Amino acid sequence: MTWGKDVEESEAADQLTAFVDAGGTFIDTADIYTGGQSERIVGRLLRTAIRREDVILATKVGHTPEGNRPFDTSRRHLLASLEASLRRLQVDHIDLWQLHVYDPGTPAEETLAAADAAVAAGKVRYIGVGHLTGWQLATYATWQRAGQAMGRCPIVSTGAEYSLLNRRVEADLLPAADDCGASAIAWSPLGRGVLTAKYRNGVPSDSRAALPHMAPYVEPYFDERSRGVVESVCTAAEGLGVSPLAVALSWVRDQPNVAATTVGPRTASQLGDILAAENVVLPREIREALHDASAAPLH
Repeated sequence: MTWGKDVEESEAADQLTAFVDAGGTFIDTADIYTGGQSERIVGRLLRTAIRREDVILATKVGHTPEGNRPFDTSRRHLLASLEASLRRLQVDHIDLWQLHVYDPGTPAEETLAAADAAVAAGKVRYIGVGHLTGWQLATYATWQRAGQAMGRCPIVSTGAEYSLLNRRVEADLLPAADDCGASAIAWSPLGRGVLTAKYRNGVPSDSRAALPHMAPYVEPYFDERSRGVVESVCTAAEGLGVSPLAVALSWVRDQPNVAATTVGPRTASQLGDILAAENVVLPREIREALHDASAAPLH
């Protein structure tokens, strides 16, 4: 999300190489990230740093920050945006094309017909959605399922913010996804960085929360409830002899119906800490304790 702004291309190259060398396969970007620069960087690195065939490439579409409406999932916008993403990424197809937002101004059947057309043209392999509500996901998934005999493609994934600090999707989106046969891609599984415990005693000068354009993104998790959850994570980490990051990440990763967690490290050091957490599996008692400690009203 920050490649091309907070993360320079040389740093991105080092991270991507280390990620793939460690067995990582899923690269998630979007057409609006850093004004398209994120896709451009990914495209160049697919030619210089790693092999295209070694990764699952995902991007998103639907936001229109420069347009006269905030969202647009019309056939016109989707197919034009797809061509632009393919050019920036320098590829002939996208593995997972995600409808980033729900557009109330466009009929669902028009949006989904455009997605099917992209698959039929060989420019997209699978269709997913972003952080929709449960009923919005169900609408899309049911429409696609009803027309599978006519070539409609199923909705295979839904992206959602999900962490020990934000479990709202457990109320409706995750149950809906499970019922619809879609898996969750959990973004910000580290609670926008707060669950790493880096903010336990203040805001480090080199942290995301110290950046004026990112501080509003992090600060909502500086409340009293969040502090209590962070302390519980730290207690579990001390008992297991691992990092708070490893505890928080593994809790989300191993939740039912979560297919992947997406993370946005700014440095190679941060990525190293994340990769080191891959083999951490929380004992059932710890998972249950964290579940209780982070429980909150879901609405």
